[in-house]
This record gives sequence, structure tokens and C-alpha cells, in this order.
Amino acid sequence: MAGTASCNVFALKTAARIPTISPPPVRSRARRPLPCSTAFPKRSARSPPAPLLPRRSFVRRAAGAGGGEWEGQAGEELKVAEEALTETGELKKRLLDAVAGSERGLAASSERRAEIVELITQLEAKNPTPAPTEAIALLDGKWILVYTSFSQLFPLLGTGTLPHLVKVDEISQTIDSETFAVQNSVKFAGPLATAAVSTNATYEVRSPKRVQIKFKEGVIGTPQLTDSVEFPDKLEILGRSIDLSPLKGVITSIQDSYSSVAKTISGQPPLKIPISSDRAESWLLTTYLDGELRISRGDGGSVFVLVKEGSSLLN
Repeated sequence: MAGTASCNVFALKTAARIPTISPPPVRSRARRPLPCSTAFPKRSARSPPAPLLPRRSFVRRAAGAGGGEWEGQAGEELKVAEEALTETGELKKRLLDAVAGSERGLAASSERRAEIVELITQLEAKNPTPAPTEAIALLDGKWILVYTSFSQLFPLLGTGTLPHLVKVDEISQTIDSETFAVQNSVKFAGPLATAAVSTNATYEVRSPKRVQIKFKEGVIGTPQLTDSVEFPDKLEILGRSIDLSPLKGVITSIQDSYSSVAKTISGQPPLKIPISSDRAESWLLTTYLDGELRISRGDGGSVFVLVKEGSSLLN
């Protein structure tokens, strides 16, 4: 109490005049008196936390306390993922084998079509890209059509059955997500020239899998004539061989004239035809997408199987 009395003299004088009843003694811890001029001490800084254990030490301890089960579960999940990739790759290979030689579906028998539909359904169930319209890196680029059930394309594909005449060499779709543009192109090939017919369109994203396509114009490309025409040295007619070497000068003149005409025609700009119909719209639903294969469904239940340009699946 000495420290307290020296600090408050007025309180002690008042206490001396008035009798007081002392309360019963209370047992308490002994405390050291603080000088009045001394402030309450600050709390000491907390001791620094214990250093984190290295990852290897943690794994080692976890393995000793049931961690072996955790590592086994991670390994099992990795194994399942690898098996899924292997199974998907095998399905893609079987699908490409099934559509091979079918003229993009035109020459496929009923049984083969059923097999193709079954493989497509299995792949759609394993789609690794749940939101294809957001996977720009995968969606962008040129896609080559390898199979379709779109009946309106069959008359076009049928031109390939005419021997030594014009045939469909390639059908492709090019997507540019930066400009929301789509180009569908059909390339024809003949004995003396190649030509392409295409449609330019724009699209709007309507869902993670569906886009609405609006066609803007059709484009008829200028025929690209071959650089030269080759004539044989001999010609077989009715079992007789005719030597064409005496006509070599005439043949050379014809070749030169053809080459000049070919360059003139090939240098002309393509013909563009605007499409203004309100019905020139369609929708496309992408049900499978990875870096080399795309499966889409369109109006009327039609299905399209496309392979990205440059993929080994085209070989």
C-alpha cells in the first residue's frame, strides 16, 4: 500500500477521520506495486510462428499417418484419366475408319451409318469441352468435313460419281471467333481446272454449345486453270498407234495459248452474290470438341463430323 499512499495524500487524510469497517481479508496473489509515474507495460510481441514444414516432410508424415491412402487415391484418379484418354482416342480412330471410303456419307450403307451414329454418341458422352463456344483456341481454324447426314448435301456430293469429270475435292468450314465469322466452302476439281463456291456468314453465341448462324453472301470463285496441258507422244485409236511427234510444233503453240488464257482467267476477281433473305439462318450445336475433332448437329437432326486441317486424323 506504500506506493498507493504516496500517490494520493488527500485520500489518506479523509480516511483517517472516518472510521471504516475493514472487509474480511481476501487471499489474492501478491502483486508488485507500480509507481504512479509508471505506465502500464506494453504487451510483448508474439513469438514468431513455427516454420512451415517442407512439402516432402509433410508428405512423409502424411504417409506415416494414413497418407498412403491419399497418395493411392490420387494415383488411381490419374490412372482413370489416362484410361479415359486412351478410350477416347480409340473411339476417334474407329470413327475415322468407319467414315473412310463413304464419300462423306454418300456411299455409306445402312449398317455403316448405324455404326457411325453409335460411335458419335459414345464420343459425345466423353466430350472434353463442356463449353465449346468459349474454347476459342480449339474452335478457331479450318475444319474439313469427313462425314455428314445432311441430305441437302447429297446431290452436291453425288457429282463425284461422274468419272473423269468435275468432282467434290473438299468441303470445309472456317471459323474466326474474333470477327464472329464463318465461311463454308466447297472445292471442285476437274481435269483442267479447280474452282470453289463458298458462303460467308456471321454467328451469335446463344449458349455454351449453340450458335445462331446468319448467311450474308455467296461467293463463286474464279476457276483456277492448270498451268499447262500435257499431250501424249502417241495416241491409240481403234487398236492403231498414231505418232503425234510431227504435230509437236502445233501442240507447243496450243500449250502456250492455253497457259496465257489460264493466267488471264485465274486473275479475275470472284463473283459475290448478297443473301438478303430473312430465312437464311441456321443454328449449330457443337456436341464434341477437342484439338483435332469436332462433332456438330444442325437443323433437322443432321450431324457433321469435321477434322481440323493439319491433323494426323486426315492421313
